[in-house]
Amino acid sequence: MLGEELRAARLAANLTQEKLADEAGISRNYISLLELNRKSPTVDLLLGLCDTLGVSAADLIRRVENDAPRRRRRRSRR
Repeated sequence: MLGEELRAARLAANLTQEKLADEAGISRNYISLLELNRKSPTVDLLLGLCDTLGVSAADLIRRVENDAPRRRRRRSRR
């Protein structure tokens, strides 16, 4: 999911939720909600977060897409 990839990118960039939130101009709580997949960012926000994290939005979305088949397989086993 997108939140998991955002968290992985944040950790790879060696940023705390608070630091990322400060640089992106949003609250730390909102970063947490994004990482927990409880909120979805707008395209503008996603682009800004990716810029701050030093990753392209395309790469981040590609990782989400590549993980999607595994999630579908796990759900179908239930």
